[in-house]
Amino acid sequence: MKFFLVFAGLFVFQLSLPAAEWNQYRGPAGDGKSSESIDSDRFQSGMQRAVWKVPTTLGFSSFAVSGDTVYTVVTRKHEGEDRETCIAIDSSTGNERWAVPLSASDYGHDGGNAGARDNRGGDGPRNTPTVDNKHVYVYDGRLVLNCLNATDGSVVWRHDIVKEFSGRHIKWYNATSPLLHGNMLYVSGGGPGETFLAFDKDTGKVRWKTGDDLMTHATPHIATIKGKPQVVFFMQSGLVALAADTGELTWTSQFPFSVSTAASPVSEGNQIYCSAGYGVGAGLFSVNESKEAEEIWFKPNELMNHWSTPVIHNGHLYGIFEFKKYGRAPLQCVELHTGEIKWSHPGFGPGNCILVDDQLVVLSDAGKVTLVKATPEAYKELGSAQAITGKCWSTPAFSDGRLYVRSTQEGACFDLSK
Repeated sequence: MKFFLVFAGLFVFQLSLPAAEWNQYRGPAGDGKSSESIDSDRFQSGMQRAVWKVPTTLGFSSFAVSGDTVYTVVTRKHEGEDRETCIAIDSSTGNERWAVPLSASDYGHDGGNAGARDNRGGDGPRNTPTVDNKHVYVYDGRLVLNCLNATDGSVVWRHDIVKEFSGRHIKWYNATSPLLHGNMLYVSGGGPGETFLAFDKDTGKVRWKTGDDLMTHATPHIATIKGKPQVVFFMQSGLVALAADTGELTWTSQFPFSVSTAASPVSEGNQIYCSAGYGVGAGLFSVNESKEAEEIWFKPNELMNHWSTPVIHNGHLYGIFEFKKYGRAPLQCVELHTGEIKWSHPGFGPGNCILVDDQLVVLSDAGKVTLVKATPEAYKELGSAQAITGKCWSTPAFSDGRLYVRSTQEGACFDLSK
């Protein structure tokens, strides 16, 4: 009887555990995955009507969700100037709680206005906020790392990476989001000897700085290899992995660079996949004892993820591949170990997908959301709905049964809970 009571208590406790918050770019672990689930019938009914829709003027920032608040970055006028602006939205009502202007929303090039013939324009902020219980972190286009009070948006601490760490801008300026792991916040963009930076998330104090490399538009990835967390940066030289706690160099791997690298690396076990557009291609690398990762395969000018970072599930990559095929790029399943395409389905454009349990939630570049079974057997569509208008180069967020998507024009919340 005593055993039964203890077991029952544990069972109730497990049922009452809160769903993981989608508190940073590509989810809590930065891998594009949610352990929640979506019922396909509920998907069809839940996508028919949004809980709320709000204007999200310009840009490709995604939503981050923490508690009862959703955060993203848009462009707004402030004192006559277009500024990147972090906004906080009530997750239940869509009402705006606060808005904080940041650096200039000007990217020096018209590339962000590209798109399908009937879906162009909308250039704006690329970075996504990162959130903990108390703070919101935004790494804006001008390499200013902002820590804001999550309640009212007031500045807690701030670092100008250009002024304080000899930071170097790149074409189209910064598009990376700060990576949160434990009590540390990780970014790149500094100058010689301080390219890679780790900050205490509460105080803003530098925990370590190291390296000399040029940043790209790819947000870093946290990989646990042989039980040790490593921050994997995708730089112009290739992949650079540093011990998360000390910044010690653990391994590197050269990888070609051309114009822009924007999709993040992803990992499974000791294997790291990365990809870039502009004729570069994709590769898989194995991390062993050496300081140089071993190349398993490399496919030049193939499997190019422009900014659409894939997810890994049961030894397969799922994502949107091919370069600059606006409105047409396919969703594909690729065997991780070989790079072999198992299936391909066109018509998504360079949007993004996430994995919820064993189902893909795919946001097309035209705002259509499609639910797809994550299986290498064949493309198996479980439902679809036109969710929002505008151009979607952002990544969906999923938290507590709710799906959050945004475009260059509007953001929306859909209740898909059972």
